[in-house]
Amino acid sequence: MGATEGMSFGEKAAARRAAIREKKPLVHHITNFVVMNETANLTICAGALPVMAHAREEVEEMVALASALVLNIGTLYPETVEAMLLAGKRANRLGVPVVLDPVGAGATSYRTDTARRILEEVEVDVIRGNAGEVAVLAGRRAEVRGVESMAAEGDAAEAARVLAEELGCVVAVTGPVDHVSDGRRVMAVRNGHPLMGLVTGTGCMATTCAACYCAAGGPYLEGAAAGLAVFGLAGEVAAERSGGSRPGTFHACLYDALYELTEESIKQGVMVSEL
Repeated sequence: MGATEGMSFGEKAAARRAAIREKKPLVHHITNFVVMNETANLTICAGALPVMAHAREEVEEMVALASALVLNIGTLYPETVEAMLLAGKRANRLGVPVVLDPVGAGATSYRTDTARRILEEVEVDVIRGNAGEVAVLAGRRAEVRGVESMAAEGDAAEAARVLAEELGCVVAVTGPVDHVSDGRRVMAVRNGHPLMGLVTGTGCMATTCAACYCAAGGPYLEGAAAGLAVFGLAGEVAAERSGGSRPGTFHACLYDALYELTEESIKQGVMVSEL
């Protein structure tokens, strides 16, 4: 991706979209069984290439071909955890960005401990979670029921900033307004639609879109924020096309909307501000 100094955020997001379509970066997922098809389709519609390689025997070789690695702990098995650690460490050695989705951290000890183990053993570049998951990782009180955030202590933007500063990475907390921080700067993303909460896997899809936009190159703070904004913008378009009240129709329209977004519509439509 070329120089972006002096560009508006919308222009930067559009430039990343163009870079993704041109380079077609491979995004390696070690992810959960519920969303595997959704995140693969999302990756393709964003302009990148997906691969879902989970076996310990191949993850290190596969991640060497990738431009980003997504670690999603939604359906955990001991073998999957070990594969995530192997792939993450190999990605670190190669400079491949690692994006962690700590699905359900706080719901069970196993999920929480696994997320923390990954953060201890792998240099994660971006964490994308809901308010409850991020609050738990930041040492705050939260209620996580299954994989849904029911309540979280404190302000989401501050939780993102504090955890990002502590871990030295980018942290994105998604909700009605998404907050993305690198520990110093905090960006607010106001794109999206309530129907996104009625489709299984949209949080995981948001993580994948952030990974695609980080794979385009450039600062991960802006990449994560751009990916979330573009995904949210696609949600807005899909909601309009589906009548605003039909989750099943919305789900299909979401892929179409993401695929059909133009650079001009991204420039004009993303709503990202720095707090």
